[in-house]
Amino acid sequence: MTTHPFVATAFYNVIGTMPPALTVASGDTIVTRTLDAWGYDENDVRQASGPNPMNGPVFVEGAESGDALKVEILDMKPTRDTGFTRSVLAANVIDPEAVRDLPRSEKTLWDIDRQAMTVKLKEPVAGIENLVLPLSPMIGCFGVAPSLGQAISTATSGAYGGNMDYRVLGPGATIWFPVFAPGALFFLGDCHAVQGDGEIVGTGVETTFEVTVRLTVEKGRPISWPRAETVDDVITIGNARPLDQALQHATTEMLNLLVIDYGLTTVAASHLLGQVIRYDIGNVFDPAYTVACRIEKKWLPAR
Repeated sequence: MTTHPFVATAFYNVIGTMPPALTVASGDTIVTRTLDAWGYDENDVRQASGPNPMNGPVFVEGAESGDALKVEILDMKPTRDTGFTRSVLAANVIDPEAVRDLPRSEKTLWDIDRQAMTVKLKEPVAGIENLVLPLSPMIGCFGVAPSLGQAISTATSGAYGGNMDYRVLGPGATIWFPVFAPGALFFLGDCHAVQGDGEIVGTGVETTFEVTVRLTVEKGRPISWPRAETVDDVITIGNARPLDQALQHATTEMLNLLVIDYGLTTVAASHLLGQVIRYDIGNVFDPAYTVACRIEKKWLPAR
């Protein structure tokens, strides 16, 4: 197992079948520094255009269609002391008649204290002058090349991953992507210092990170949608619009996981899902929405 420093020299606003920037063996680790969602680096110099410029792709030897790529998020270190958000709720997350009363959405700066591991507004706003949030790193956009040689904007998401903006996908989490192209062709970027469910102002606290991930090919593991695991939960993720379709994808993938990986019948899996399932909203701002279906591991039978 080798650790590869990966210094990106090209950045992509699509996830697709591109020439590999790096080739690694299954089980290898990469360490790379990302740009923010608008393409600025850790020195606040613009290196690429938005949305969400990606580092990659990384070709993982042995990955082919019908496999899954396991991505373990080992570490995320912020590499600058500022981030930014938009200032006002997105129009599509409130009632239509309330939209006309929204003020203009402005870019707003946040301070990141890398010693205290906290985030706060650079210019305090009345009523929340003392708001200090714990740093909660996450990867907003990552995934593998989609099927059929497609190249899809990093503004959206699909079965291949993409701009899911699910706040759980940070250090300590593992996610599996279905492999569609030889080598999987893994991309990552768009990291957030903190974000609430839904990314409902159109951003998290967007900034730059040094990200360490381990990439492992799991042969002959056909999955249809991204899956994830934390210390406490197993998770399946659906990306689509409208929101109910994303929920359907996530729930179907969880049903398949329980039947295939845990040997439950459809009836047993249905009883379990019906009473212990939890749903999280990953993103309701971008062209495709994200719903995560989550079950605590304590409810699962032995594999």
